Amino acid sequence: MANKEDYSLIEAMLRRRSRRFGKGMKLGGPLDYQSQYLPQPLTLEQEALLGFAASGVTGYALAELPYAPAALSSTGSGGNIMVNFIGRTVASADAIHGVAVFITNDEGTWLLKRPQDYLRTEIPSLIDMSQNRQFVELYERSRVKIAQIRIDLPRRLPYLMPFNAWAANVPGTTYFLAVNELSALYINVLLAMFSEDVGFFMVDERNGYRPAGIEKFAKSKGGHLEDDLTQESFMYIGAAETLLAEFVAWEQGSIHQNLGLMSQALGLGGYPHFAAHPYIWFERLGFRMEQVPFTKMSGMNRLTKKIVQWMGKDTLVPNPVGLEKDGEVLLKSYAPPYYRNMEEAVLAFIDHKYNAKQGTFRDGGEVTGWQDGRAIQAAIPQYSERAIAATIACCKYIYNRYGRFPATTGAFRTLLAYQAHQLDPDFYRLYYRHEATRMESK
Repeated sequence: MANKEDYSLIEAMLRRRSRRFGKGMKLGGPLDYQSQYLPQPLTLEQEALLGFAASGVTGYALAELPYAPAALSSTGSGGNIMVNFIGRTVASADAIHGVAVFITNDEGTWLLKRPQDYLRTEIPSLIDMSQNRQFVELYERSRVKIAQIRIDLPRRLPYLMPFNAWAANVPGTTYFLAVNELSALYINVLLAMFSEDVGFFMVDERNGYRPAGIEKFAKSKGGHLEDDLTQESFMYIGAAETLLAEFVAWEQGSIHQNLGLMSQALGLGGYPHFAAHPYIWFERLGFRMEQVPFTKMSGMNRLTKKIVQWMGKDTLVPNPVGLEKDGEVLLKSYAPPYYRNMEEAVLAFIDHKYNAKQGTFRDGGEVTGWQDGRAIQAAIPQYSERAIAATIACCKYIYNRYGRFPATTGAFRTLLAYQAHQLDPDFYRLYYRHEATRMESK
């Protein structure tokens, strides 16, 4: 095939397909075939290019947004919704980079670092490596080994769909699992929603539509949040968290699209597939797990809760909260047990953005694309005390009532996995017209 750097994007989009049959595989039924090849792992360069396509650091986010408060701006406000000023190969809500990518193969399992997992002083060198096409070096620097083996699931429902079991995560393949972290984006959105410029209100539909811990901030109580439900300036916890999960799923979808396009450019097989389960992947990857009673997680009222407990049906539900390796925290949610309470978690998130030396908005502008980053950062306003207080109150309510944050999903979720492998061309020559597979002849 053509040199990978000469392979056009249009060509990749035209030819991209899910191609599931790789070397060493066996398929039954009307497409019955046993590969005559041994399983053949991807090369380090192939994995490096796929890892870069999935989540590689590429440069600086331009972040051309209105940062001044609404009272001082005629073009809008709220630019401080940004969380980082670093760009990856995929777009991310508020540049929050809420999706982490795991890679597993015959030699072990790795986590790819997100931009926020590096020291800020490391970012310029990472960008230089990507611009200079040093993809293998970048890949080796970005991955953290968490296991010496291929991580796999029980090969049965509800963990793995029966139509994927024959090919998914088998010897010779490289498996990419994207993990959504939701707590950071949740706090970021609440800080914006509870600002004076927006003034939304939050109610809990599973608790009689009562305010979600923010009663005293309601306008009817002399506060700044619009609690007149006829004005549509309010959110339900469930609806807000559904939108949150969908927003991060969009980032994950971009990762899988990039993996598909890169697989095509490299002449590899590959396909995205269902990998959603509340906790099984996290248990296998070695995440720190907490056990939350079902009655608490579901927000049952006292009477129903007592009945369920009396019947002995109050099961404990595993809830992943973070990943640690050799004493180092690799991933964590903005919630206990990594913080004493939700107030400390919210303040830690704000510190990530406004710390006087290392904060996104206060680091001197060196890790931004602006010519005078220091001056622009100095003009980016801090959150108001009322917005911070309302966010803390809401987050405390959600965590204390439901035992996790977010309430409906917890902080970490899986949705899809992507597998890449060396194709077995003989299978496709036997069963498919050339124009259907759109594979270059070997």
